Amino acid sequence: MIIQKFGGIAMQSKASRKHCLLHIKRALREHGKTVVVVSAMGRDGDAYATDTLLDITDALSTSPKAKDLVAACGELISAAVLSSELKQDGIDNLLLYGAPLGIITTNNFGDAEIIDIHKETLLSALEHHDCLVIPGFQGITEEGYIATLGRGGSDLTAAVLGATLPNATIEYYKDVPGVMTGDPNYEDDVELIRAIPYSKFLSLLNNVHPLIQKKAAEMAQQHQLKLHIRNIFNLESGTFVFPDDD
Repeated sequence: MIIQKFGGIAMQSKASRKHCLLHIKRALREHGKTVVVVSAMGRDGDAYATDTLLDITDALSTSPKAKDLVAACGELISAAVLSSELKQDGIDNLLLYGAPLGIITTNNFGDAEIIDIHKETLLSALEHHDCLVIPGFQGITEEGYIATLGRGGSDLTAAVLGATLPNATIEYYKDVPGVMTGDPNYEDDVELIRAIPYSKFLSLLNNVHPLIQKKAAEMAQQHQLKLHIRNIFNLESGTFVFPDDD
């Protein structure tokens, strides 16, 4: 079982999504059952990025519930697009979202907590499909409203699924080679760290733009999941994050 999480840069264009399809095909060959979690396409300024959608009107600030509904649309669009492109490429998959998916949250719109997940729904879906495509960053309240999980919430979706499903490894796909010794955008001579324990990895996430959401990494650590952080644009091995007692 493998969970693959593709971020905004991976989902940004049809050209970048071709790399997603290659990684998904490899995962299906190597692992069989593959669960794909996606972020909204691109970054602020791109048509379907979350920040772009939230700039439609400042009136959204008056209704957290309405704001979350708009915010969730970016991931829903990404999931629908990737699912369709997989099918176009001959890869059977099931698109799961909202109530049928069954990620249940508090009603703290904008920063909801996951309180339950319908594991049996996921396992049943995986009995009939080798590949599931799931929008990240969101769940539904007990009253049936969409609620989002806070900045970087798609990473948390992947971690929660990894904690729920049996024997799952999680791959996070980024636009960098993996965990580096420094920020390659600002520093010279940075190197790839090929393996790192959670204790050291978590300390690298205390910044404005962490490599993955720290809450997601903490959940993965709690459940002793093995994380694999890789570059979307190649097949290099990237960085493995492992429990400290391994």
